Amino acid sequence: MIQFAFPWAFFVLPLPLVVWRFMPPHREQIEALRFPFFRRITDAAGVDPKAGAVVLARTRLQMAAAVSIWVLIVLAIAQPQRVGAPVEQVKAARDVVLAIDISGSMDTRDFEDADGARVQRLAAVKDVVTQFVEGREGDRMALIVFGSKAYVQAPLTEDLDTVIALLEATEVGMAGPHTALGDAIGLAIRTFDVSEIDQRLLILLSDGSDTASAMSPVNAAEIAADRGVEIFTIGVGDPDASGEARVDLTALRDIASRTSGAYFYASDEAALGSVYDRIDALAPRQTETLSWRPRRSLSHWAMGLAVLIGLGVIGMLHTASRRRAQTMSGPNL
Repeated sequence: MIQFAFPWAFFVLPLPLVVWRFMPPHREQIEALRFPFFRRITDAAGVDPKAGAVVLARTRLQMAAAVSIWVLIVLAIAQPQRVGAPVEQVKAARDVVLAIDISGSMDTRDFEDADGARVQRLAAVKDVVTQFVEGREGDRMALIVFGSKAYVQAPLTEDLDTVIALLEATEVGMAGPHTALGDAIGLAIRTFDVSEIDQRLLILLSDGSDTASAMSPVNAAEIAADRGVEIFTIGVGDPDASGEARVDLTALRDIASRTSGAYFYASDEAALGSVYDRIDALAPRQTETLSWRPRRSLSHWAMGLAVLIGLGVIGMLHTASRRRAQTMSGPNL
């Protein structure tokens, strides 16, 4: 399909006719003699005729070329474009960061799978989170793992397969044996700094209490709230244990409430799966579809054709003029 970027340019098409009609050329009436064979006389006398001595008539070829060139110039100004088929791009409308606790306590085998067998906490988390990520196609996601320190495994990306692969390669204790909840939240905030999307969600999963952060989780949550980050916290593990093995449900609940988020607790794999289903319902996948049509300018073809016509007519007129000159200067039989 052909469209014009500036169709109003066609309004100037009759401009030469208007100028010719309402602004006629300047004419003067003077006494003069009209000689037949004027050019032969001037050649014989060895003089050059002055301007106005010879009245040149425009040929049909010249008129047709002038009209064609003018139409092509106006056509080029109108900028014809070949418009292609619509192209759609799905863009994420929400950025999601997953923060997964991989401290030493995540090696505990107290989660039951669908068959009732005891499995490692982190293994159960991997299975459930993988299904969650697979269902978020169109979202940009990042992966943070934390123990004694917090690390970015995957920055914000739409390549969810890479996020899943990096999650599968994660092992208990890779980030140290302790739990740094506050540092994980702080790293998530810095991860969101590169985001231009207003909707920002942090899903924080932990099975322990904060024992290694440089900043308290509550203070980090306050900063997150100021930055527009909503935090969903998930507690796993045993809330009745002692020391670092006890999951601090009070802190997780406080973190979520300070960011207008939500708090969940899961004691087995099925419960953890239902938690992520609820998160998916509370924060459904949001995408923005961008559509555009590729456009290719055709103006250069019109200008090129106008130049070729002009050069061709000039060449033909020059050749005809030389032939007439040769004919007139030949022997007079």
